[in-house]
Amino acid sequence: MKSAYELAMERLKAAEPDAAPLSAEQKERLAELDVRYKAKIAEREVFLRKALDEAAERGEGEAIEQISRQMANERARLEDEREAEKEKVRRGR
Repeated sequence: MKSAYELAMERLKAAEPDAAPLSAEQKERLAELDVRYKAKIAEREVFLRKALDEAAERGEGEAIEQISRQMANERARLEDEREAEKEKVRRGR
């Protein structure tokens, strides 16, 4: 049975058969971007988790929902930002 990663790589190769392999520098830069954005996501989640806990202690249901949505939006935004940066590296920019 193939992993999700292996299946995604197969689809990627099928979608872009002419794509050049990544250089060592590009791979290093992609890894750096992953580390940087993982840290950014964790930082935002720690901050928002604190606010979420405080709202839960006060029993503010609406604030809890709002903060939960904000957490999801922040994560999605940062993940999209990371993927855009990674695509620039893949394209050699």
